[in-house]
Amino acid sequence: MPGGRLTQQDRQRIAAGLAGGLSYAEIARRLDRPTSTISREVGRNGGPSSYRPQQAHQATSQRARRGTPAPPRAAGPPGGAVAGEIIELAVRSGMPRMTARVHVDLLLSEDGRRTAAELTRRLKVSPASVSVAVNFLVQQGYVRRERDPQRRRDIYVVDDAAWYHSVVISARQTLEAAQAAIAGAETVGLDRPAGQRMARAGAFLERVTLDMMESADRWRALLA
Repeated sequence: MPGGRLTQQDRQRIAAGLAGGLSYAEIARRLDRPTSTISREVGRNGGPSSYRPQQAHQATSQRARRGTPAPPRAAGPPGGAVAGEIIELAVRSGMPRMTARVHVDLLLSEDGRRTAAELTRRLKVSPASVSVAVNFLVQQGYVRRERDPQRRRDIYVVDDAAWYHSVVISARQTLEAAQAAIAGAETVGLDRPAGQRMARAGAFLERVTLDMMESADRWRALLA
């Protein structure tokens, strides 16, 4: 391992990096360590949300004295460190953690298809949690729902077209906000500072959103 074993100070810096929303790769760069070292350290000591440097250091010291390997990660996400990092990025962007876990598990599946029962079993969560997550993903265009008529169950699918639909749905929601701001500006009065401020914001959001939708249509062929 470059630089030798992790010290207690290294683990405190890892905890500070996680608290600051840094990726495993960025934390590894700052410590001059491989990214895999950081992901293993965090994974075997509670995961990103439960990592505690003092407890991690004590646990490592105890394992070294016993000469036994680290216990397997009990709460790590299916897909390992890659999945964990994508989930953290999604959470920092505002997606609920459970929803991010479901989305990433679908993304990393071989055919991009899972039933609710499969998601429940793989993620070790309740059916209700999966239901809330997939409903959000379907509404936002990240996932589509298919019906299996033979077994009378829903199948949740993520494919290339999902990226286009998610961009378009998000853009339409932003466009609605832009149009509401423009209408509000007219109500408040364009001769007043508040009305002028709302009008500028609405015009900016409207122009950017229309450009985004046009770009999504122009480059959609890349997903074919």
